[in-house]
Amino acid sequence: MALKRSFIMMPILLMPVVAIANSLRILHIERCGDLLDLSKRLYCIQTPDEVTRDVQIKFQGRDFRYKKLDAKPHTLQVDLSSPKLTSGPLWLQKGDKKSNAIWVSLQNSHVVAAGKDGVVKNDDGINTYLDLVSIIIEEQHDGLKESERLARKYGADIVGMIPPLNTYQLRLPIKTLIERDAYVLRLGNEDVVDAVVIEETAPEDKGEEGDKTDPTKKNKNNDELDANRFYDAVDYYRRRFAEANSIQPYAIKIGVIERNVDFDAPDFASYLGGCAAEKSNLCVYARDAENPDNHGTSVTGVLAAEWGEGGNKGFLRGLNSAAPRIDIIVDRNSDAGITANIAASVNLVEDGVRILNWSWGFHRVGTKNISNKTLDSSVRSGIAMSGYEELIEEFFLWLRQHHPDVMVVNSAGNSAAPTGQDDFRLPSALVTDQLLVIGGHQRSAKSTNVTDPDFVKRRKSSNMDKRVDLTAAACIQGSTTQIGEQSKQHCGTSYAAPLVTATIAAMLSINPELTPEQVRILLRRSSMTIGERSDFESPDAQDLTAPILPSERYQQLDHPDIGRSARLDMYKALELAVESLTRVR
Repeated sequence: MALKRSFIMMPILLMPVVAIANSLRILHIERCGDLLDLSKRLYCIQTPDEVTRDVQIKFQGRDFRYKKLDAKPHTLQVDLSSPKLTSGPLWLQKGDKKSNAIWVSLQNSHVVAAGKDGVVKNDDGINTYLDLVSIIIEEQHDGLKESERLARKYGADIVGMIPPLNTYQLRLPIKTLIERDAYVLRLGNEDVVDAVVIEETAPEDKGEEGDKTDPTKKNKNNDELDANRFYDAVDYYRRRFAEANSIQPYAIKIGVIERNVDFDAPDFASYLGGCAAEKSNLCVYARDAENPDNHGTSVTGVLAAEWGEGGNKGFLRGLNSAAPRIDIIVDRNSDAGITANIAASVNLVEDGVRILNWSWGFHRVGTKNISNKTLDSSVRSGIAMSGYEELIEEFFLWLRQHHPDVMVVNSAGNSAAPTGQDDFRLPSALVTDQLLVIGGHQRSAKSTNVTDPDFVKRRKSSNMDKRVDLTAAACIQGSTTQIGEQSKQHCGTSYAAPLVTATIAAMLSINPELTPEQVRILLRRSSMTIGERSDFESPDAQDLTAPILPSERYQQLDHPDIGRSARLDMYKALELAVESLTRVR
C-alpha cells in the first residue's frame, strides 16, 4: 500500500471568526499543504474580515504575493518556499496602517490540532484526541523512514513532525477510543518506537494552567512587583547603561509559548508592524487576541506591556533606550496541546531564541495537594503522562546536546501540590540545568523591610517543594481595553515565571556568555528569602523552594538566610550579572 501524506488545511480554518476593533489583524497562521515536502512552505493566514485588494503582505519588510482561498474568504495563502528566506516577521499593511506582526518560523517542526469531532472523553473524563497520536522513534533510527514504514503498516497518514526529536504525528484509521488504544499498544510494541504520545486537550483550549483571576482593585503602588525590587532593577539598568564608556548590551530573543496577544489593548498598540526600530528596541510578535483578558496577553505583558495607564507594566519595556534589541516571539505552533508547545519550542530555539517561557504544566490524575485533596484541574491520564514525559525529556536531551546555552523558565503550578515528582507533575519535575521552576508569592500584611522574609508569603495555591528554584510575585494587573480603565488582578505562577524570564533576559544582555548553570547560581545567590527556616531533615517539611545553601551565601555557615526559601531579587541579579563580566570572561 502506498504511503498516504495528508494535504492539510489546518484547524485555523475551523476557528470562529470574531469581530474585533481593527480588522487589519492576523488571528492565526499555520503551515498548510504537504508538511513532508520540505521544498514547499505554504502558510495559511486567518484574518477577522475579508481582505481587500489594497492590502499587502510584508515578510521581513518585503512584499509577497498571496491568494485568497475561494471557499474561505477570511483566509490568505502565501508561499515562502524560497531557500533564500529565513525565519522572520510577517504582517499585513494597508497604506500607513499595519497589522500585528507574527513570527514565521521556516523550521520544519509542525503538528496539527484535532477539530471538535476529533476529541472525545476518556474514562477519566478528560478530553483526548481520538485519531491523532505521535510516535517518538529511537534516536539510532531514521525517524522519517521508520514513520513512513509504520504508516504503511497501520494504514495511517503522517500529518505532522518534530524532526530534531525524531517525532512524527500520525492520523490513525480508527473510529472509537477502544480502537485508538489498541493501535497505541501495537505501535508502542514496535522495536523502533521509544514512546507513543497521546494528546489530551480540548480543541482551542485556553491554556494548560488557565488564568487565576481576582477582581481585586488595582494597587496604586504595585506592591507585588516591589517584592522583587522590580523598579529598583529598572532604575539600575537604565543608569548603568547610560554611563559613559558603559557596557554594550547584547541582543536577545525570547520565546513565549502562548497562543496570542491583544494588540488593540493600550499595553500593546505600539507593537504593530514589523517592529519599528525608531520607536523601540523591543519587539513583540504574536497572533492577535479578541480581548486583553487572556493568558497570553497577561504573561507577555509582564515582559513587554507599555508603561502607561493600560493596566500592566512590562519589565523589558521599562528599560527603554538602555536596552538592546529584544525580540519577544509568542507562538504555540498550533492548538495541538503539549505536542504543539514542544514543536513551537524546537522551532524557536532553532531560530535563535535564548530563553523560553513555559507558563504551563499539568498533573497526573489522582495527584493530591498538601491538604490531601485530589486535584481536578490541569490533570492528564497516566498513559498520556508517560508519553509527555518522554517527549519533554527528548526535548531537554536535544537542548543539552545542540543548544546548551538555552534556558527554559517554567511555572510551578497553582494546585498547592508538590512539584518535584515526575510521576505527578510535568514539566517542572524534570531535573536539568536548563530548566528553572518558579513558584509564586504575594505581599503579607506585615510592615517590614523588603528584604525581610515576612515581607511576602507563599500564595496559597502555588505549588512548592525543593524542585522549585525561586518564587516571584504571582499577582499582576491585567491589560485593559482602553487607557485608564480599571483592570483585573491576575494571579498565579504563570505570571511569576515571566518576571524571572525578564530578569534572565536582562542578565544575558549584560553578559551573554553566562551558562544556564551560572544564571541559576546568580539568581539564587542574589535572592532574598521567604518562609521559615528549614532544618534540612524533615521529609514532611513544606519547603517553598530548595533551601538556600552556605555555598549560595559565600560559605557563611551562620548567615541568617541559610535554610530559608529563595525569592527573586531582580536588582541584585543584575548587579551580579555586571560583576560576572570580570569573572566569567
